[in-house]
Amino acid sequence: MSTHHVALVVALLANAVANILIKYGMRTQQIDLANPGQALLAILTNVPVMLGVTLFAVNVLAYSYVLTRIPLSTAYPIMTSVGFLIVISASLFMLGEKMSGGQFAGVGLILCGVILVAKGL
Repeated sequence: MSTHHVALVVALLANAVANILIKYGMRTQQIDLANPGQALLAILTNVPVMLGVTLFAVNVLAYSYVLTRIPLSTAYPIMTSVGFLIVISASLFMLGEKMSGGQFAGVGLILCGVILVAKGL
């Protein structure tokens, strides 16, 4: 596997895990935008949220490298759809969220699309 493929995997995992960590960290937070200073403090002192923000930075670095080697028309669909599948899985199994049958069918269609796009690599 080439370095740009590894970087794509790192970028999409960092992005997906960042979203999961931020959701997990914000589950118990009561954010009041009428008091933005207090809202910012609540976010900045939330360890899972800050880990998520750090992983977003890792995502930007890795994905920037990927875009120097892989066409955007290939990298972006893979990045977003595989990340989408990871986030959905974590939402179901780790966060206890629910999905309808139609949503599961949509996930299946996305997976088929990812396979077709990835074959272009």
